[in-house]
Amino acid sequence: MQAEIITIGDELLIGQVIDSNSAWIAEQLNMTGIRVVQISSISDNRDQITKTLGEALQRADIVLTTGGLGPTKDDITKAALCDFFETRLVFHQESFDNIERIFVARGYPMTDLNRAQAEVPECCTPMANRYGTAPGMLFEKEGRLVISMPGVPFEMKSLMQEQVIPRIRGLSHSSILHRTLLTHGVGESFLAARIEDFEDALPVHIKLAYLPQPGMVRLRLTASGPDFAELKQELEKQADELYRLIPEYIFGENDDTLEEITGKLLREKNFTLATAESCTGGYIAHLLTSVPGSSEYFKGSVVAYANEIKENILGVSALTIQKYGAVSQETVFEMAAGIIRHFNTNCAIAVSGIAGPDGGTPEKPVGTTWISVLSPMGAETRMFTFGEHRGRNIRRAALAGLDMLRKQLMTQNSAS
Repeated sequence: MQAEIITIGDELLIGQVIDSNSAWIAEQLNMTGIRVVQISSISDNRDQITKTLGEALQRADIVLTTGGLGPTKDDITKAALCDFFETRLVFHQESFDNIERIFVARGYPMTDLNRAQAEVPECCTPMANRYGTAPGMLFEKEGRLVISMPGVPFEMKSLMQEQVIPRIRGLSHSSILHRTLLTHGVGESFLAARIEDFEDALPVHIKLAYLPQPGMVRLRLTASGPDFAELKQELEKQADELYRLIPEYIFGENDDTLEEITGKLLREKNFTLATAESCTGGYIAHLLTSVPGSSEYFKGSVVAYANEIKENILGVSALTIQKYGAVSQETVFEMAAGIIRHFNTNCAIAVSGIAGPDGGTPEKPVGTTWISVLSPMGAETRMFTFGEHRGRNIRRAALAGLDMLRKQLMTQNSAS
């Protein structure tokens, strides 16, 4: 069974509002075994709405729309639906009772515009909106469904979870399962070459997708078929094979993050961590402290952007900076050692680099970054050349430092 999603609103087309509804709806449908074949964003225009609906129903069994159900004149989705289904608006008492309840609870007077929201196309099945005044609406046309929902995300999600999904669950006789493995430290093309034979040997009903972003590549395995239990078993087998082929690059699955995984390892070993950051400007500390409970293992950070801070706070030798430069193996190692002394921690991540877009030289181009990681498991200092985009360089440097520490913490024996 196939579905199409249509989001309605001029605000989406001018970039004023980001369409987060489609991604969430698509995920929910996918988990129900319904495949989304197209997502469209269109303007608040009656002709555009009816035209897009007609085209969508030629491709999909279910069409879901969001937006344009508010009380103001620019909200015209109901009128367009009346045009499309050749019907008229009628008063729906239960929707009115819900609107009245909401206004009484909020202490607001109800206007004629709000009362008009209780009018729905005569041929639809209204769906109560517990959190808003615009009811959802379900239509049937030649064995296909059209479901209209408000564009406010928390209202739409409530309708989807409480009414839409229960109605359409079971319509599909197929299951769709995903399993996403997260990798770091390897580019998309190199990764594809490394697992080419694996990909070529996948069964026809299992697909592999590469989803790159700065600092990492997601490997998403998708299986579809009638037998849920069998698909789950097959996905586990294929994921196990990827773990065997590229164990050094996989750090987690699905919604895991490097900061969560690294923090979990620190907590398990009862280790503490501090960071000394130059080019990342505290971004590693930000990632670490975004994890609830990180105060158990993260003590703090020094943003040593200027050389005098590296020297006076972290104890980096002025001679080291003079001889090797602030972006060097020697300097970043002394930063890591200094932050451990300063915060009395077990572990340290230190970073110094040329984030860009300026400041590079032929010997040290923009993107050159040195990272040093110290822990009871050992010490490692590495140079990276990330690129020319400042924001991506900062992100990549932070993830590289976290991954270096993660790999150290996964070793079994402490350094002697």
